[in-house]
This record gives sequence, structure tokens and C-alpha cells, in this order.
Amino acid sequence: MIARTQAWGARTFSALRHPHYRRYWFSQLLSLIGSWMQATAQQYLVLELSGGSSAALGWVTVAQFLPSLLLSLFAGAVIDRVPRRRVLLATQLTLLVTATALAVTTHLGVVTLPLVMLIAFISGTANAFDMPARQSMVVDFVPRSDVPNAVALNSLSFNVSRTLGQALFGVVAALGVTLLAGGNSENISRLALPFYLNVASFFVVLYVIATLPFPARDFGPRGSMLGDVKEGLRYVRATPAVRNVMLLVGALSLTIINFNVIIPYYARVVFGAREATFGALSAAFGIGAMAGALWQASRPNPLRNLRLGAIILIVSAALLALTPGPTLAFPVLAACGFGMLSLLVSANSTVQLTIPDALRGRVMSLYSFVLVGMGPPGALIASTLISRDWILGPRAGLITLATLGLIAVLLLWTRLPRQLDRPAGDD
Repeated sequence: MIARTQAWGARTFSALRHPHYRRYWFSQLLSLIGSWMQATAQQYLVLELSGGSSAALGWVTVAQFLPSLLLSLFAGAVIDRVPRRRVLLATQLTLLVTATALAVTTHLGVVTLPLVMLIAFISGTANAFDMPARQSMVVDFVPRSDVPNAVALNSLSFNVSRTLGQALFGVVAALGVTLLAGGNSENISRLALPFYLNVASFFVVLYVIATLPFPARDFGPRGSMLGDVKEGLRYVRATPAVRNVMLLVGALSLTIINFNVIIPYYARVVFGAREATFGALSAAFGIGAMAGALWQASRPNPLRNLRLGAIILIVSAALLALTPGPTLAFPVLAACGFGMLSLLVSANSTVQLTIPDALRGRVMSLYSFVLVGMGPPGALIASTLISRDWILGPRAGLITLATLGLIAVLLLWTRLPRQLDRPAGDD
């Protein structure tokens, strides 16, 4: 048993044996815990400022992810032209400034919904460049054989931090009542503490990015920026394995992968929960996502769970619509997180292992476009369908979203790849 456990651990965390990747991974884990505390606090702040409006939550989500919809293709061309360190330092500094602005204005009690939307838009602009740059840099620190494991571990750090950050939100917000709000649990200043803690977490990741030895890259001769973007689009269109995976991710992002709207609305409005239960429900989703990422990290074939993950995600989302209260929602949300991460890690690994390095930034930016860029229309669709003011109501609306996701999966089922194509030029 001990030997089997050790073998599982060595296989599951194999990419961490590379020291530069290990430094980056742990710094991201710490920074993302702060980011998830901020994201959860921001969702709750929006509901407080808007009187529990799902539409307000949807519009802030639109503001946050609209830049990815508009800029992702351009961002990929930039990432393939500019050293990744420079891109990451610029994006992380921008995110540090926006976190500081949100912390101070909330602490002073002058924060407004339009200000939150503006900060969300600026943060989203930085993330439009940050996300594909971080995804592209996996190959800088691990060999090809460890890329699927590194992708899974990146998702693991994202979801460990989601679990810890969202669970800590309730505790930190309670501390904020004492430290910042003078004991008044209704004072909006109580929500500033998660934002301040996120500001502090950025300094670690900035130091690590500044000191990591990024390998030299041969950028070679370049044509126009528009020509670079077209080259990436032509590659995706001509490569069925990449194209169909992206179509699946995009379709599900438009329908059921909108838990940043679904979870807070169900917690606050459908279940009538306060901060602690809201944080716990979000953490349950994160625990399931973490389990899905760990499961994927231990699997040698990244394609194995592409279809299975999609089905688990859709079925568990439909079950959430039938769940009467928060107690039963905990395991259901964990299943949602497990299915979503099984799907997304498989999809990301498939794309990463198929594309040539010269096109990596542009193709991964297109992947970010279909995953994150579909967030604005997806958030509007989800917030409209699950609204208590809409004809369907929250429960029938969520079942409708799950049904639309299922239709997309069935249409693409036979077109999804079953084996990996090796990138041209790879040895």
C-alpha cells in the first residue's frame, strides 16, 4: 500500500521535480488564493450593492471577461512576439493596482457598482494577456512528456486556491467586521479585508517571475500583427483535433460553465444563504474541481476524460437545479467541479500537446477566447435564464442551460479526437 501510494504521488506530481516549474507553481498557488478571496468578495459585494440582482452579477461578469472576447487573438500575437516575462510582469502589476483600488474604495465605503464594473474591465484586460501567457509558459519549464501533468497541476493549483480562497472568504469577511467595520456586520467596509490580503499576495509572484530563468526564444522574422493572427486561425481551422475541442469548450462556456454567476445567485437568492454558507458552497465546487485536477494529473492519456467530464458536468448541473437547499448542494457542486475540471484539463492538454511552439501563444489565446471570452455572453444567458424575474425561474432556467450544453456535447461527440497528433517539427 505504501509503495502504491508513493508511486501514485510520484506520477501525479511528476512535473514538480523540475525546480523552475516548482518555484512558479507554488508562487501561483499563494497568489491565486488571494485572487479567489477577492473574486468571491467581489461577487458578494455586487449582490450587496445591487440588492441581490442576478443581472448586476451578470453585467459585472461581462465587464470582467469582455476584454478576453475582444483582445484574445491580438494578445496571442503579442505573446508570440514579446518575451513572456515582460508580458507577465506587466499584467501582474496591473492586477495589483486594480486590487488596491478595490480594497481602498471598499474600506472607505465609497465603492459603487459602476466603479466595480470599471475595475473588473481593467482587470479583465490584463487577464486577456496574462492567461494565454501563463498557459504558454508550461513548455518553458517542463519537457513534452510532462506537459499533461504540468497542465493538470496548474489546474490543481487554480482549484486548491479556489477552495482555500473561497472557504477563507467567510472567515476573512467575519474578521473584517471586527477590524474594518467597527463590529457592524452590515457595513460594506467588512468586505475590504479580502481585497487587502490579495494585494499582499501579488508581491511573491512578482518576485518569482522577475527571477525565473526563462529560456531564450527565437522569435524569427515577423510579418504584420494581422498576418500572425490569421496564421493562428488558419492552423486551428485546418487541425480537427484542436478545432473540435475548442468548439466544445466554447459551446459549454456559453451554456453551463458559468458557475461564477450560478453559485452566488443560488447561494444568496435561491437558498437565502449569508457569507459563510456562500463561501462553503463555493469551496465545495472547488474541492470537486481539485479532485478532478488530481485525477487528471494521475492519468497518462489526457483525452481519456474529455467526454466523461462533460457528461458529469451537465448531469450534476441539472441535479443542482433540483436540490432543495444548501446542505444537499454541497456534494452536487463538488460533482460539478469534478466534471468541469476533468473536461477542461483534458481539453487544455490536448491543445498544448498538438500545437507547434511557434504558434503556441496565438493558439492558446484562441483557447482563452473560447473559454473566457465566451464568459460575457454566457454570463448574460445564464443570469437571464436563472433569474427569479424571468419566466422560467432559477431551477427551470438551470435545467435549460444543462440541456443546451448536452445538445452541444452530442453534436460534437463523434468529432472529438481519440488520440493525439504530434506537432509538426517535434522530435
